[in-house]
Amino acid sequence: MKTKTTRIIYWSGAIFMSLWFGTSGFFELTKNPVVWDITRQLGYPAHFIYILGVFKLSGIIVLLLPNRLLRLKEWVFAGMFFDIIFAFFSKIAVLGIAASVDAVIAFTVLLVTYIMFRKMYSPEFIYGEA
Repeated sequence: MKTKTTRIIYWSGAIFMSLWFGTSGFFELTKNPVVWDITRQLGYPAHFIYILGVFKLSGIIVLLLPNRLLRLKEWVFAGMFFDIIFAFFSKIAVLGIAASVDAVIAFTVLLVTYIMFRKMYSPEFIYGEA
C-alpha cells in the first residue's frame, strides 16, 4: 500500500473517531440525556461519566495533532480500545446484542486507523529506539 493511501485511510479514521468520541465526550460533559441515560442505565456512576468526557476530548486533541506526541497517541488508541470494549460488553449485558452494533463499527474503524498509524510510524520512530 502506498504511503499516500495509508495517510488518507489514517486521517479518515482519525477524523471519524474524533467526531465519534468528541460528540460523546461533549455530551458527557454537558449531561446530555441521550448519553447520560444510557450510561447510567449501564451502571456507571456520574463522576465516571465526567472523567470519561474529559479524557475523550483530551484524547481527540492528541489524535488530531499531526506528527506530534506519537507515544501519547499510542495511549489514546489504547484508551479508545478500552472504552469501546467496555461499552460493547456493558451493552450486551444490560441492553442486548442489538444495542452493541455501534461499538462493533467503532472498534473496526479504530482498528484500521491504528494499523495505518503503525504503518506510518515505526516503533523506532515513536519510541526513539535504535
